[in-house]
Amino acid sequence: MQLHPKFRLNGTAYSHDSLLSVAKKWQNSSNNEQQELGLFLKTWLIDSDTIIVHTSGSTGAPKPLEVSKKAMRASAEQTAAFFNLLPGDTALLCLPIQYIAGKMMLVRAMVIGLDIDLIPPKTLLDLKDKSYDFAALIPLQASASINLLKNLKTILIGGAPIPGALRKALAKKQLHCIETYGMTETLTHVATRPVTYPPVPFLAMPGIVVDVDSDNCLILTVPYISETAICTNDVVELIDEKSFRLLGRRDLVINSGGKKIFPERLEEKLADFLDFPFFFTGIPDATLGEKLVFVIAGDSKEMQNALKIATEVLGTDKHHIPKEVVCIEAFVHTKSGKLDRVATLRKVMSEL
Repeated sequence: MQLHPKFRLNGTAYSHDSLLSVAKKWQNSSNNEQQELGLFLKTWLIDSDTIIVHTSGSTGAPKPLEVSKKAMRASAEQTAAFFNLLPGDTALLCLPIQYIAGKMMLVRAMVIGLDIDLIPPKTLLDLKDKSYDFAALIPLQASASINLLKNLKTILIGGAPIPGALRKALAKKQLHCIETYGMTETLTHVATRPVTYPPVPFLAMPGIVVDVDSDNCLILTVPYISETAICTNDVVELIDEKSFRLLGRRDLVINSGGKKIFPERLEEKLADFLDFPFFFTGIPDATLGEKLVFVIAGDSKEMQNALKIATEVLGTDKHHIPKEVVCIEAFVHTKSGKLDRVATLRKVMSEL
């Protein structure tokens, strides 16, 4: 794969051969992130049409996917056109290289000709007083580094839902923050919305068409990625062929007494009122099939107050009032920083 002549990595210009040579050295580094960087760059630069990437594992074990380098390049070009990125623009890579979001930041830099700096993928960003034209963050980073975001011109936020309090804070600061919707199968973002409070619907990027199946799960037509439609597990409210509201994942829906409950919607409504981690889940119940359970991370003394607040905020629909509150010391997260609901639920069940 050819490198754009304007491409820079941590301030250094590379030819194809010089980058391949240093990538092989990085692959043998004792630093895990540098190993991943070297492995990906070597795989990208060698003469092959496809590359193996992995899903994030937020709803199950990470899965390997074979994807086309041509599709990754096309996705990078789509991003450049949409966000008006130009050769020589500066970019920040602060996401783990082993996941698609980090890989695609590198691909964009190599294809578009960005001057990209790679820093450790920590929650609190170490910008060293530098400013950048383009960056992608997860909500945890945006929250921890909110006072540094003025140094970033265009900020993509994705990988996990944006909590209500953070959404409100970002909207108040009037930063150029863009919430993205996408997945490994779509090579990251295919729909965007400005970070506003309250949130507005997602709008598909140019050339992408959205539809739903019989279960109201989102179907994406992404011509530069796949000749066939991409079927998701995300249940949406379809507004038109370009826009939608995200309701939740089909595999997380709780069926309680015949009533379908989307835990993500409840979490979004409650996010403004609680300052500790929580989520909703369903556990087997002899009468209801599944009962709605409110899981909080923290001290057990918070349980009664949490249930009181949840009842007040969600009580307009009796089905949304938790039947039980469970308190555990800490939640389980994936390596990419997302809540691992499956592993955390196993932990919850073991403590019931």
